[in-house]
Amino acid sequence: MDCKKKIALITGSAGGIGKSTAFLFASKGIKVILADIVQSDLIHTCTEILQKGFDADYYAINIAEKNEVEKMFSHIKEKYGRIDILVNNAGITKDSLLMKMTEEQFEKVIDVNLKGAFLCGKEAACIMKEQKEGCIINISSICGLNGNIGQTNYTASKWGIIGMTKTWSKELGKYNIRVNSVAPGFIETNMIKTIPDEVKESFKKNVDLRRAGRPEEVADAIYYLSSSNASFITGAVLEVTGGMTI
Repeated sequence: MDCKKKIALITGSAGGIGKSTAFLFASKGIKVILADIVQSDLIHTCTEILQKGFDADYYAINIAEKNEVEKMFSHIKEKYGRIDILVNNAGITKDSLLMKMTEEQFEKVIDVNLKGAFLCGKEAACIMKEQKEGCIINISSICGLNGNIGQTNYTASKWGIIGMTKTWSKELGKYNIRVNSVAPGFIETNMIKTIPDEVKESFKKNVDLRRAGRPEEVADAIYYLSSSNASFITGAVLEVTGGMTI
């Protein structure tokens, strides 16, 4: 992959999978633009990348807010002239069983995970259409494939991500824009730190490789789909689950 002068925007990149993806992209010579809601975390991650001698910038943003998203993409286009890769990674959870889940819990997760990806995808597509090339990678989840107890909202958002991925692939292919999705399984991120150890161990028993995945392993899959090695892949969902979906 010729990464020189390529610009990649990664949402939810202050930590976890997004941070690992940003470090990997940056190490390959890609200019990474970090986007997340907590500015202090963004500055910390951006500083770490810069200290490694890589190229990075950041935007503190709530991707569920249309005006903020439009402003960010306008600034990116004005400052850098293009955007080659969008990784829609930002996501939150607000878990509860169906009969106890509040409307606020449902709407908040849908707003960030699904609406946020839609807003960023729309803006990126407009810029990529002008360039006549680009790549969008939407991060779904094993929950978007199989569902999960206590996660009606999260599962709905991640199922929707897959649907948008396939629809965008059909709409944007004629502009030489590829759109794919990565569906991680049980990955060691902050999202699972609050899960009791005994529950984590039960999850691992459902993974063929008998362990949790690492954020870096998901980042490798994201990078692959963004590279020229995947130049004829679009509309696909790449599972990174250690065999958990079999």
